[in-house]
Amino acid sequence: MSASEEDKVQGRLHGEQPDPGEKAALMLRLVYMIIIWVMLSLAQSVLTIATVIQFVIMVINSGTPNERLGDFGTDLGIWIAKAARYQTGASEVKPWPWTELD
Repeated sequence: MSASEEDKVQGRLHGEQPDPGEKAALMLRLVYMIIIWVMLSLAQSVLTIATVIQFVIMVINSGTPNERLGDFGTDLGIWIAKAARYQTGASEVKPWPWTELD
């Protein structure tokens, strides 16, 4: 990953977050947390499948990974990190689909 791509990833993970507006009531937050928990479970399954596919591609291509699949993994990892920040209360900003997908 080049330096500018690394800066973009770091900015997406640790940069300024948009103001989410008024804090949601706790019961509404619980509903969002349950929905995001289900989405995180699905994301983990997708990550597992992508990992296996990438490994097979690397075996076939003499160790060369598929760049698009690698980029997808980076984006998925960033989404998981944002979801985890919301789930643990480190952020009030909900991940995609409630906000833009970076």
